Amino acid sequence: MTIASSSPPSRLPTGGAAEAPSRTRTRQGVSGEDRGDGRLAALFIAPALLGFLVFLLWPTLRGIYLSFTRFNLLTPAEWVGLDNYVRMVNDPIFWDSLWVTVEYVVINIGVQTVAALAIAVLLQRLTQSAMLRGIVLTPYLMSNVVAGLVWLWILDTQLGIGNEIISGLGVDRIPFLADETWAIPTIALINVWRHVGYTALLLFAGLQAIPGDMYEAARVDGASEWRMFWRITMPLLRPVLAVVLIMTVIGSFQVFDTVAVTTAGGPANATNVLQYYIYGSAFGRFQFGYASAMSVALLVVLSAITVLQYRLTRAGRTDLG
Repeated sequence: MTIASSSPPSRLPTGGAAEAPSRTRTRQGVSGEDRGDGRLAALFIAPALLGFLVFLLWPTLRGIYLSFTRFNLLTPAEWVGLDNYVRMVNDPIFWDSLWVTVEYVVINIGVQTVAALAIAVLLQRLTQSAMLRGIVLTPYLMSNVVAGLVWLWILDTQLGIGNEIISGLGVDRIPFLADETWAIPTIALINVWRHVGYTALLLFAGLQAIPGDMYEAARVDGASEWRMFWRITMPLLRPVLAVVLIMTVIGSFQVFDTVAVTTAGGPANATNVLQYYIYGSAFGRFQFGYASAMSVALLVVLSAITVLQYRLTRAGRTDLG
């Protein structure tokens, strides 16, 4: 009599042994693809990274080192510790240059931001013409040096067409770039003219991200254009506007070329902005250590202003849901 075994047959997971190598091969394949993507990404990043290291990081570190030395290119750098910074704190020309720079920044940022915002809103609300946007951007395609020279000729007190028009209207000629009162506002407005189109297009791009149905709903509720601007446009544009302000403030503190080709720091140091004073100290008087100390001070000031702006404007957060 044959007794059948009561123990159940063993159940092996079908295909388990075969699936494991398959998963392993799949994981290895994905990993290989990731490594290939990483190499490709590194290849694309390498030129920008090399440029950052050679033209930004190394000069910055070198400048910080030179700020603690006495260096004139002809002799080796001599370590002097904090002497350059003590001299800077006690230098009245440095503080005057910093004040002149702040005056320029306030005028430039104030006028440029308001004008760029107005242009951007008009571009969004009234027209979508690409040609018009190109016309608005045209002054930005001109270099600062060329723009400065053109306006120097236009505003020349004796021969400039601008003063010829003013004289034709029966008004006394205005020494825009030769008077201490007019010089900095004039330089600021020259740079506003050149940069306002680019700033306006940045803000216009931010306006394009605001959903149009919000304006339609507000219009149905009877909201005016002015009310929609303050209740919808400004709150939702805030992150973009904050970034634009940070960029323009940093760029304004670095003004140099317009001053160099129009007033050369005059009259009577009325336009001797900090960058021009640093340039004169380094390449005019060969005081590279002192110039480096002022550059480091400017770096610290710009870093503090940037952090403060970022926090006050909440640039990292948006009101869009």
